[in-house]
Amino acid sequence: MKIGVLAIQGDFAEHIAMLKRLGAETVEVRLPRHLDGLDGLIIPGGESTTIGKLAVDFGLMEPLREFGQTRAIWGTCAGAIFLSKDARRNQPLLGLMDITVQRNAFGRQVDSFEADLDIPELGEGGPYHAVFIRAPIIESVAGEARPLAALPDGRIVAARQGRLLATSFHPELTQDPRFHQYFLTLAR
Repeated sequence: MKIGVLAIQGDFAEHIAMLKRLGAETVEVRLPRHLDGLDGLIIPGGESTTIGKLAVDFGLMEPLREFGQTRAIWGTCAGAIFLSKDARRNQPLLGLMDITVQRNAFGRQVDSFEADLDIPELGEGGPYHAVFIRAPIIESVAGEARPLAALPDGRIVAARQGRLLATSFHPELTQDPRFHQYFLTLAR
């Protein structure tokens, strides 16, 4: 299994460390040619506008869209925004997932928090401890997209559409490998 992590901005090193812990081969993706031979790609958290602008500058937009038509992509936090069809503002988006996302839905950095989530798709192990940092909310899912996890108040924080995955939180900042394992099953 060979998984790329978009390494142009954000917390890509933490995703790479978790993937290596699970035995996956990893590639830092900065240019279109780095997508060759990958089974899947993670777009990390960071700042979605910056990720989009850099993806445009590096000629990655169309190659990423083409990649996502046939292979697995997982966006965490800013990566989920970048994957979405609508972020309610003008910024570069891949438009691959039929989700609408509200950026910084919980407020500023000081409003970051952690929560335990019930996510049946992750199997055994009890609730998943999720870390939210200036996190977006998935306001709505449409088409083939479906919610995977929500907060107790019903706001969606994880969704899946075929081989595409979006999480509002940062699984790479925990020691729990279940979300990365789940992504590896999508990439197979």
